[in-house]
Amino acid sequence: MTPNWDDLRVFLALTREGSLTGAAQRLRAGVATVSRRIERFEQALGVPLFLRHQSGYVLTDQGKALLPRAEAAEEALAGLLHAADVQDRIRGNVRVASIESLIAPLLVPALAPLLAAHPGLDVEILFSTQTVNLHRHDADLALRMVRPDHGNLLVRQVVVMGFGLYGPPTGAAPARHVSWPDHVSLGTVLAWSRAFAGPDTPRLSVNTLEAQVQAVRQGLGLAVLPHFLARPAQLRLIADRLPDGGAMERPVYLVTQADLAASRRVSAVSDAIVDAIAARRAEFGPG
Repeated sequence: MTPNWDDLRVFLALTREGSLTGAAQRLRAGVATVSRRIERFEQALGVPLFLRHQSGYVLTDQGKALLPRAEAAEEALAGLLHAADVQDRIRGNVRVASIESLIAPLLVPALAPLLAAHPGLDVEILFSTQTVNLHRHDADLALRMVRPDHGNLLVRQVVVMGFGLYGPPTGAAPARHVSWPDHVSLGTVLAWSRAFAGPDTPRLSVNTLEAQVQAVRQGLGLAVLPHFLARPAQLRLIADRLPDGGAMERPVYLVTQADLAASRRVSAVSDAIVDAIAARRAEFGPG
């Protein structure tokens, strides 16, 4: 009979407790189970391990001889489990370049459980209105609205972000429009904003979405904003299509350097981002 190495734990527990009841409590098992497994272990080894007394269980000479090896096996198994746990941890640094609108409401909460589970993982989240260059290793992952057309990159569309023309929660629609400065590389959104404004429409230009949302909330103007940011701010949707009937939508792509696709740290961050977006996909539409 081949020994069942899980019975080694029973042997050590009974040795340390000196009674079936004590070993059963340590192992959170029944007394009959402990007794049966000790008998099975003795049969498998072919030697008696304990002397049974009314006062408890005492190791035989054979049991005493085997005890150091049993303890060494226990220590080796504990070391193996610890090494496996270390290997399972995700360590290192991951740089994520993101669209501004996704950072605070989505990326930070999406990464919180992952960072809590893996203290050795560092994540940098970068925002710029300029497209980062993954080939120069400016970032390991990028969330972008323009699909790259060259390079050794893995590209995945994760969601379609919808936009609308929004005004303050109450009151008349202001004449002023809130938008991006002309030099910011967000030509599509600027073009949508201009489609609703005349040549003499007064403007407030600001290069952060958070400031644009606040400006609209305070009644300073109208703005073309992502639905999933404007709705929680309780802004009033004025139009979800352009004056010519065209849709205001932009695909969002997750781009990864192909040579990092097998990296556990990069794939863990990528999976957390994709799962978070998928769970909130409905929020990106017009509602």
